Amino acid sequence: MVYTCQACGAVVSRKYVKLHLQRSTDPRCRIYLQNLERELPQDDVEIENAPDSSLPHQYGTRQEDIPVLPTGDFYGNYRDEDFEMEGVEEGDVGDLASEVDGDQSIEMDTDVDAAEEDLRQHPFIVKYGNHAGEPLLAHDHLTEHERYLNMLSGTNNPYSPFASKIEWEIARWAKFRGPSSTAFTELMGIDGLADKLGLSFKNSKELNKIIDNDLPKCPTFERHSIEVGGEMFEVYFRDVMACIKGLYSDPDFAPYLMHAPERHYVDSTQKTRMYHDMNTGEWWWSTQASLDRDTGSGGTIVPIILSTDKTQLTLFRNKSAYPLYLTIGNIPKEIRRKILTPLESAGREGVSMASGDGLVRRCHPLFACFVGDYPEQVLVACTTTGDCVQCPASYHSLDDMDEPEGLRPIQALLDALHLFEDDPGPFYEHCENERLKPVLEPFWKNLPYAHVYRSITPDVLHQLYQGVIKHMISWIQEIYDPAEIDARCRRLPPNHNIRLFFQGISSLTHVTGKEHSQICSFLLGLVLDIPIQGGVSNRPLLASLRGILDFLYFARYPVHTKDTLDAMDQALQRFHNNKHIFITLGVRTNFNITKLHFARHYARAIRLYGTTDNFNTEYTERLHIDLAKDAYHATNHKDEFSQMTQWLERKEKMARHTKYVQWRLDGCPAPPRVDWISPGLNVDRTLKMTKFPTVRVAPIERLEKEYGAVHFRAALARFIVLANHRYQGLTRGQLEDKASDVRIPFRCVPVWHNIKYLHKDVLTNKMATADIIHVSPARKDSQNRPIPARFDTVLINTSGNSQEAGIKACQVAQVRVVFSIPENMINRLFESGIVVPRNLAYVEWFTVFPATPNPDHLLYKISRHILSDGSYIASIIPIANIFRSIHLFPKFGHTAPVEWASSNVLEECRDFYVNPHTDDYLYHVIY
Repeated sequence: MVYTCQACGAVVSRKYVKLHLQRSTDPRCRIYLQNLERELPQDDVEIENAPDSSLPHQYGTRQEDIPVLPTGDFYGNYRDEDFEMEGVEEGDVGDLASEVDGDQSIEMDTDVDAAEEDLRQHPFIVKYGNHAGEPLLAHDHLTEHERYLNMLSGTNNPYSPFASKIEWEIARWAKFRGPSSTAFTELMGIDGLADKLGLSFKNSKELNKIIDNDLPKCPTFERHSIEVGGEMFEVYFRDVMACIKGLYSDPDFAPYLMHAPERHYVDSTQKTRMYHDMNTGEWWWSTQASLDRDTGSGGTIVPIILSTDKTQLTLFRNKSAYPLYLTIGNIPKEIRRKILTPLESAGREGVSMASGDGLVRRCHPLFACFVGDYPEQVLVACTTTGDCVQCPASYHSLDDMDEPEGLRPIQALLDALHLFEDDPGPFYEHCENERLKPVLEPFWKNLPYAHVYRSITPDVLHQLYQGVIKHMISWIQEIYDPAEIDARCRRLPPNHNIRLFFQGISSLTHVTGKEHSQICSFLLGLVLDIPIQGGVSNRPLLASLRGILDFLYFARYPVHTKDTLDAMDQALQRFHNNKHIFITLGVRTNFNITKLHFARHYARAIRLYGTTDNFNTEYTERLHIDLAKDAYHATNHKDEFSQMTQWLERKEKMARHTKYVQWRLDGCPAPPRVDWISPGLNVDRTLKMTKFPTVRVAPIERLEKEYGAVHFRAALARFIVLANHRYQGLTRGQLEDKASDVRIPFRCVPVWHNIKYLHKDVLTNKMATADIIHVSPARKDSQNRPIPARFDTVLINTSGNSQEAGIKACQVAQVRVVFSIPENMINRLFESGIVVPRNLAYVEWFTVFPATPNPDHLLYKISRHILSDGSYIASIIPIANIFRSIHLFPKFGHTAPVEWASSNVLEECRDFYVNPHTDDYLYHVIY
């Protein structure tokens, strides 16, 4: 029997109404459950949650249904005869390694730790008002898809100008997935192929003709030649306003466009400000106020974000390009991961533009941000190389923490430019005195509301990963023996979010930003207890390294508040307070490093423009591949730039037509209305288990020997007792007495070898893997090569309250077995009305987190939880209690033991430090 939830309208089994209300993230469900529990006796509420004995026990349980003993549930040695096997014959063992299709799965929602609760809640929003961002006309205009349809003459063929579905699919394959133009022409040249497929084009040239002439036009490239220093250069560019209108009117962006500034707060008290997308920053709010004063209310700002970076097109012919990329800040940052004279009048006076839903607004495109590496920043800001591009600090004072942090005075630069117009003679002298490059016509000179020094944004890729972190790694390798560093790299335990460098890191060359990011996830663990030669204390080094890593992880936050920005600045200060260690050891003589200095400006930039993922050069690097290098490789390398621009135009036309075709096939729906949740505010994850086990039938003896679950029978008996008496508050002695009476009526259980967590993309709604916990014994691969056992460590919620905050509500354990109790044994072992989880885990506990972390490196130290007889404390728990995987740093000592390896270090080592740097999400939870 099904039941419609009276709170949210979801349809669920009537037997599981309470389970739905407990798990739902909809606040209406929580309120409804609270009212229900107040109005009805507890027994009446529980009846709706009671399982039907005829149903399979595949419905998960919340952690409060079956308690977890944080100290474990094994307190002594038991004999095998205390747990005699009943009801299963030896011949019932079956296939011990039956592999099944892993695509069939069951998903279960899991709770997110309350440390993230502020981010899970929808922020309290204060809108700017004053008609900012409001449309000029009622919604009686055509949407972008409808305008596109009219440009195709309103044909009934959704694939037009392509004659049929197969012709469209082949054309799309040829442009997005297919081979070169020559190879496609040869394929179409096969006798009779084009006729049998009913194609109107016989080769690549005829296909290009259809794309060029019959598909609606997109902004086209213009070719101009300019002379610089007696040398001619060719420049290809598009009309900037056409590009802006194309972005603004994209129908895919219509539900998500941000048209007005907002102030976001954690709650209605408006005490804690939040920053994430660009419209939550202070620049948009203050600029909107200036625009309203100058042009009247009702304007819509379109923030222009520019990015440029030199890219090498070939390895040997030294072909280079300098692409200039443009996007608009109205598009949320998650979607944006995709020549300016006309902006002067459009920015001041505004221009009517329609978004993809057909609504027209008075838009003012304003230059907001510039994204680029330091050489490009210097060119744009007209500063001297070596100086800060944002504040007055010169090369020789970059390390001066007492230097004022304000912006460079823009008036000095503007005065220099006006001076050239009046009297060119003193211009160069004035530029030299002000430490400026003598650029006569910077592109931003006449753009309204532009402040070039303010517009320079943080660059996590080049400034932090390829700058500060690169320096830090090289300094550490100068201080410590590289061989010892590499030895420790080879002995780190595996984890889904960790890349293990089995060859070490000392021999790496041409290290990419991604590799520096991977090294950051374990760098601190390599140097924790290596002594520095000469007896120098390593405490300042650990504190400075931890400070830089904390700053990096804070800088990458997708959502910031005043508190997190303050914490980010404190982390940077921790580095500066301890950096003297590198001078003491002779590694540095000063810290006049431009990229390190710019870290001081990160907090201000985030308050102005939102978080750093709004303007990260990692996106530019990706665009180089998609829009520059791929375009170059599609040419014949003769007059390549004209071919590249034509290739880009054709690809964009096909991409636009793909959206239109899908719209037609979907029945021409109206643009959706979306309650946009910015990335970082949505932190929910889903636990996913395959429907069928990895090993269908695994004898308990095998679990004890190959999986290391040596106390499996005792732990299972105690789990059964706890489930049957969960509200009786048994003493330890009572628990042991009742467990000794339990008889396990089976010899084998089904076993799973991994637990997977998925995260939903807020834009596409597609699920991606966020974490995997591996639980598998030693085995051999298809070529008979040994694969070592892997039993990952995890964080387990032991509080009994899913809303309890912070890392202290969790405890670390190592998972040895993930299994299920045979269905036909449930009624024999558990009392009626108990919801037994489909999947259980046998885990071995580590000690609880200490009250405070180590004061030098701020890591929590834990150890194996061992009884006096040397055995590990173990429990069986519902996998719903497992929060996520966790990586541990072994406490190596002065030198890494030779007998330790990545595959056995969790068993060989006894003391560990919890690694907070495996991924951003874990860092949020711990700190």
